[in-house]
This record gives sequence, structure tokens and C-alpha cells, in this order.
Amino acid sequence: MKIKILLLIVFLSLAIMALCQNEAQNTSQLSIGKIMQDPKWIGTSPENIQWSADGKSLFFNWNPEDKEESSLYKITTDNPSPTKVDREEINALPSFRGDYNRDNTQMVYEKNGDLFLLTVSSGDIFQITNTTVRENSPVFSYDQKRIIYNSNYNLFAWDITSGQTEQITNFVTGQDKPESKPFSNNQEEWLYRDQLRLFEVLSSRKERREKSGKEREFYEPLRPKTIYTGNDRPRSLQLSPDGKYVTWLIYKSPPGQKRTEIPDYVTETGYTKSNSARTKVGTPSYTSAEMFIYDIERDTVYQVFSRDIPGIKDQPDFVKNYPDRKISIPKSRNVIFGSPVWSDDGKYAALVISSLDNKDRWIMLLDIITGNLKLLDRQRDEAWIGGPGIGWWGSGIGWMPDNIHIWFQSEESGYSHLYTVNTNSGKKKALTSGKFEIYNPAISLDKKYWYFSSNEVHPGERHFYRMPLDGGNPEQLTNLTGRTDVTISPDEKWFAIMYSTSNHPGELYVLENSSGSVPVKITESVKDEFKSYPWRKPEVVTFKASDGATVYARVYQPIDPVPNGPAVIFVHGAGYLQNAHKWWSSYFREYMFHNFLADHGYTVLDIDYRGSAGYGRDWRTAIYRHMGGKDLSDQVDGAAFLVEEYQADPDKIGIYGGSYGGFITLMAMFTQSDAFAAGAALRAVTDWAHYNHGYTSNILNTPVEDSLAYVNSSPIYYAEGLKGALLICHGMIDDNVHFQDVVRLAQRLIELGKENWELAVYPLERHSFVEPTSWTDEYKRIFKLFEDNLK
Repeated sequence: MKIKILLLIVFLSLAIMALCQNEAQNTSQLSIGKIMQDPKWIGTSPENIQWSADGKSLFFNWNPEDKEESSLYKITTDNPSPTKVDREEINALPSFRGDYNRDNTQMVYEKNGDLFLLTVSSGDIFQITNTTVRENSPVFSYDQKRIIYNSNYNLFAWDITSGQTEQITNFVTGQDKPESKPFSNNQEEWLYRDQLRLFEVLSSRKERREKSGKEREFYEPLRPKTIYTGNDRPRSLQLSPDGKYVTWLIYKSPPGQKRTEIPDYVTETGYTKSNSARTKVGTPSYTSAEMFIYDIERDTVYQVFSRDIPGIKDQPDFVKNYPDRKISIPKSRNVIFGSPVWSDDGKYAALVISSLDNKDRWIMLLDIITGNLKLLDRQRDEAWIGGPGIGWWGSGIGWMPDNIHIWFQSEESGYSHLYTVNTNSGKKKALTSGKFEIYNPAISLDKKYWYFSSNEVHPGERHFYRMPLDGGNPEQLTNLTGRTDVTISPDEKWFAIMYSTSNHPGELYVLENSSGSVPVKITESVKDEFKSYPWRKPEVVTFKASDGATVYARVYQPIDPVPNGPAVIFVHGAGYLQNAHKWWSSYFREYMFHNFLADHGYTVLDIDYRGSAGYGRDWRTAIYRHMGGKDLSDQVDGAAFLVEEYQADPDKIGIYGGSYGGFITLMAMFTQSDAFAAGAALRAVTDWAHYNHGYTSNILNTPVEDSLAYVNSSPIYYAEGLKGALLICHGMIDDNVHFQDVVRLAQRLIELGKENWELAVYPLERHSFVEPTSWTDEYKRIFKLFEDNLK
């Protein structure tokens, strides 16, 4: 009896302790309404960091006074205290972007559609144009005597000394009219000639008329050749350094593109409005980008052809999965030409050409006289070309100071690194190497160094480096843990640094570009109300996936975690994005929500799953032809990691995310129902055949060519597997992932007789919510879902 009483006392004590712990964890300074309000309550970080042309002033947008909109502020290198720029000074400021002459003493720029010339030392500004037609893209000519610019799809040149303007090209849409025949038949011609033989007055008048016409032609100024471009406008017009050639691109669009219509139900007029949106995958915005050259002296136009590029006829490997049917792939693939990049001495031009299926990137040397191409480097990827400085994220190339080597970025080693290639010998050299990525490389003014950012220290940190031009050991110039984004002053004497950590938004620092200098903090943007809460610095951890891969993640824990507690996995959006890092996240609302969840006893795991950015080519392309494969298994392995390392209850794990994260949530709830008890899918893709072409065709090819990839990757095909509780939230005027996606899924769930799901719609929201009321409603529903099903 005594033993029973003692056991009862122990049991009651443990129960009371658990209740107290649970009550303590349910007490938080945060509320969903608070963290989802207008982000101004956090504070507004500086944005649009720009140096003046002389490098003595730094301008940025900032809102320390909590106004409706940010204002322009500035500091000087002599006075680091921010001051607001008044309207008069703003109106007088030159543009922060322009083209410098060779010795950096002048800058030409566009502002409000007109062109201006700035003298850097004095600050004097000369207005070049003042017209109702927009002039744009001004650059100095190679001889530094003229300003070349674009206006109304044509090139013009303004002489700096004389002030005269010359039209270089005359592109006209439409077709050249064929020269009309003077006679429609032999009878008319005979009559005409007989009249001239019979009547001397007619014959003499004809002679005088022809003589007068020839004299007028002699005295008329030379005009540029009229070049007809059909229904297309010329893009990326360039004049060669010697002024003898013009290059341009023509983008070809497929005819009859069918677009999705998005109904807008809540309008100012009270009537439903229909908005035309994008096409679906399989219908590209353009089918090719062709390149043409105009030889001004020879008055000749000729095309640069891609038919002889090595590998132009190579078919992708996925066609082997369809041995019984012919895949509609052209013998020579369509390509997208990039614009020529000229060497500093003006003698050579190189360009990037990408295959339309994005499985090849060629760097070619262009013979401007003949239009012939010479291969310098080919990067082939059976998945798709991408990575920092490559593919979607830019295909930057440039010439080295010797005018012989070209620099570029490539994932040849498995990570995006910096390379050079000799245009004469074709010999390639890697300037950087290792299991890290290079971002935004640029050559210094003195041509001795590289500047770039890298995540060499840790995948979740971003630092700024300087490296000798020919390679070698990079010198780390920043050492603040988190992320540093550097804007170099035009004279390269100063660095403006935007620096953030995982629990503090970005602040502005300046650092003198000299040995031993220390960053000076310029702004303090975070408000006291935000500082009053002890925001967690989530721990960046790793775990082993079932296939042995190392997966990075961030963990948020309760202050006093209890065994067998609930847990939530957050799935970031975009796919190719990084969130398990040590800087302030673009998912700042979710970051705050995870603190809120941790206060209520949840352990939260935020995973950089397969397909995420920052981890090299194999990680980036691991989702090829099967989204919802390894990217999903990483979430399942993450759930097991929560159970093993953080003693989470395997029956109390939820999952949520938006966009791509919403897609993964649906796949998890439909195909991994034993791993997740509840899930919230926000603005989720439900069927990849209904998403856009640019993103989807890279990863899954097209539905017609690779239908297996779409069936394997689309949640709508697996909806019958739903067991746990599912919340679906979507904006009704979403023009990215269309509302139609979720409506189709809802009908599928209805037909399957599923009952444990609900749909919340937001009539005035697009893909990224704007209204605090919408954010609050959505996240209250998510929290209720977890509270009802995980506790």
C-alpha cells in the first residue's frame, strides 16, 4: 500500500512539473499579430547602397524616422554621420550608374530618359539631350571622342567636342517593299518607248528630270542603311570599337501563345476583372535569339549562325527513357546568343551562347568580319546549366588585361569557380578551387587583383576577398560572422558593407581599403520594441541523409525542451535558395514565427534540402526529373534527426512552407504520411505542368517530351495518400503559382472523398502577401493546425 501511495505521489509530481513546463513554454512575449504586422515595427535596414562618382559620398535609402516611405541619406568619407538629403539636392544628383571613360575622369549616364556628362573632379554636369524620346544605354566610344547611345531601337553617336549627333542605324519594323516594275507587260513598255521617240518635248523633260535627281543625290547627306526587322525589334545594339560594325539580337517568339486568365473578384468597381497572366511550361517566351552584323563600310548585313557549334546536335540523355517514341527535338538545337564582349584593345570579341534547353553553354570567339565562331569553352550539364555567375544567375565573362585571356565562371569542378582561357591556345586555368562558391568577381582598377565574395569559411557565411589576378591564396577582407555584401567606391579606397546576422537585420558599415582598418558602423536601424525580445540565433547543424549526404539545417529550440515534444519542419521556397545560414533571412516573418513556436514548446528544423543554393552543382541538380525525390527525403531524414537528436515525438511532427515549400509539404503529406502528422501548404505548386516555362523546363524538361518527370513530381497525382491534417492557403490573384493550381487540387481531394483538409483563400493577395491581416490570418491557422494535431 505504501509503495502504491509513493508511486502515486511521484506520478502526480511529474505531471505537475510537466504542466508547469508546458505552461511556461506557452508564455511568450510574442503574438502572431505582433510578428505579422507591418515590418516597420522591426526597423528598416538601409537599401540601395550607392557611392558618388568621386568616391567621397555614400548614399542609401533609410527610414529611421518611421515615415511612410524611406528617404535618401548620405555620409561622406570625412563625416560618417548620416544626414538626410533634401529634395533640391536629390534633383541635382547625377545617376549612380553610368559608363566611365578610360581614365575615370568623366561619366556618362541616363536620367529621366535624357543623357548627361559628368566631370568627376568638379562635379560639373552637362546635359546632352533634352527630348520627349527616351535615350538610354550611353557608353564612351573606343576612341573616347563620342558617346554612343540607344534611342527608339537605333544607335546614335554624340560628338563630345562638336556636339553634333549622328544616327548610326536605321532599323525599321516591317518588310522591305520590292521595287515596282515600270511596266506590267510588253505592250505597256512598247507604248512608253514609242511616245519618247515621237515627242521630243517628253524626251527632253525626262532627261532633265533624271539629271536633276542625280544632282540631288550628290548633295544629299549620307544616311544609314534602312534595315527591316519584320515583326521583331532589335535588342542589345552595339557598335564595334573601330566603328565599322553594328551587332544586334533578334528574339523570336512562338506564335499564338495562350495565356492563363486570373479573375479578380474584389475590385474597386464591384465588377469581376480578368487579368492576363503567363503561359504554361512548354510554351517558352522565345524560341531563339539570333545574332546579326551590319558591316557599315560594305553596307552589308549578315547573320551569325550556330549550326557549326560543337555539340549543337547533341540530344539530352533523358530521351533514352522513351525508346518507343520519337522525341520532338530538332536536329540542331535552338540557341540564345549573348552580346559580344570586346577586349580592351578593341581587337577581339567573345560571347556566350546558350542552348534553348539550357543543357549547354558555349563561350565563343567571334570573327566580326566573317561572322565565324571559334569555341573557347563548352560546359555541358545533362540536368541544366546554372550556379553563381552562370545560367539564370548571369553568364558574366570578361577580358583579362592582356587582351588574350578571357575570364568566366564554371561548375566544371562541381562548384562555381573562376577560370581563364587563352583565346589563342584554348588552354584553360582554374584561378579558384575547393568546395565553395565564388560570387560577383571583378577586376581591380589597377588590374592587379580580383575582388569577390565567397562562402569558403562556411556554407552559411559570406565574406569578401581579394586575390592576385593570376590566382593564388585569396585574402579575406571581412571577418564578421554572418553575411557581408560589399559595394566598392569608384576609386576603390572604401568599402560600403551591408552586414547582418541571423537575429539582427542588415546594418551599414564602411571600411577603408587599407591594411589594419576596422569596419565603422554607420546605422542602427532596429527598434527598441524588436530588441526587447531575446531573438534566438538558430544553431546551424548538419545531419546525414539516408543516402549518406551531409545536410545543413537551422534549429530553433525551446528554452527548456521536454522529451517527446512536438516538432515542425519549415521548407523554404524557390528550391534554389539558401536559408540554413548565419545572416538575416528573407524569410524574416517565418524566423519570428519559429521563435514563437519554440516559445510554445516546438523544436523547429529549417533544412537546406537537395536543390538549395550554396552547396555546388550536385546539390543544385539533385532534383532533376524528380522534384519531390531527394528534396523530400531530406525532410523525412530531418524528421528522424529531430527524433534522434532532440527527442521529438515521431507522432508529433508537422511540416509547412510556401511556394516550393508548399509543394514539398503536399508531397510529404501525400507520400510520407507516416512521417508527418500535419502540414500547411502555402501558395503551393500542385501540378508542375501548369507552372512557368523558364523554371520548370530546366528541371523537368517539358511535359510533351518528358511526361514521366511530371507525373513523378506533381502532388496532384498522389493526393489519395493523404492521411494527416492538411491546411492549404492561397492568394486568389497569385500571378506566379496560379490559384487554378489549388482549385484543381481541391476538386481532386473532393473526388477522392478526403475530409481532413481545409482551404483558406485570400481574395486580394498575390504570391507574396502584402496585407498584415492576411499574414496574421494565415499564420494563426498554421499555429492552430499544429496545436490541434501535434499536442
